[in-house]
Amino acid sequence: MTDFMQEANGNAMIDALIFDKDGTLFDFRASWGAVGAALIDQLSPYAAPGISVQMLLGYDPASGHFQPDSPMIAMTTHEIAEMLAENLAGISLAEVTRLMDKLAVETEMVPAVALRPVLADLRARGLKLGLATNDTEIPARAHLERAGVLDLFDFVAGCDSGFGGKPAPGQLLAFVAKLGLTPGRVIMVGDSVHDLDAGRAAGMHAVAVLTGIATKGDLAPHADVVLNDISQLAGWIDHKAAG
Repeated sequence: MTDFMQEANGNAMIDALIFDKDGTLFDFRASWGAVGAALIDQLSPYAAPGISVQMLLGYDPASGHFQPDSPMIAMTTHEIAEMLAENLAGISLAEVTRLMDKLAVETEMVPAVALRPVLADLRARGLKLGLATNDTEIPARAHLERAGVLDLFDFVAGCDSGFGGKPAPGQLLAFVAKLGLTPGRVIMVGDSVHDLDAGRAAGMHAVAVLTGIATKGDLAPHADVVLNDISQLAGWIDHKAAG
């Protein structure tokens, strides 16, 4: 685990945070269960013999939750669409992608915490905020807009924004390049190993939260710290600055 570099006056040298979206800003289970059910309902008629869309997505209809190894957790929207299209007949990759984007935009996301006060407090500290998601950009912006926090973000990137998807660091490096930041003075905040590995690959600090599917045991080896949710970020930053 790494510590913050510190100024001579003891203040942590942190200029920005970049967040994952699903499972970090929004509760993954509460938000995406309905999308899984809708995809299964609308795509199952196209499934090849012996193929189950439910099994492809790693979705449990009884609980309304995705399995920990579900592609919905780690893959980009494009990767999931390609995987589904390869196992379907009579529907194109473009149609599957459009359906996934439509359902994502329409989904009522459930915030993991009261987002506006938490993010506004971080902004008030002079920190820049970014978003890097494996979802596509239009649904990501729609979710932030409906949650009333889009205006707080200096940067929003989806898997289709031209920077790739996580665990590759392209989105994160685009954030620091756009704002003239130093990677070592930025925190990547996410709920998956993919998020944390992207942060490490970009030369950033990595903070995990437990509002996704992964457990503390899954995340701890990849993170500086594992927090319950993003509401604990400010306190942790203060603690590190004081230490």
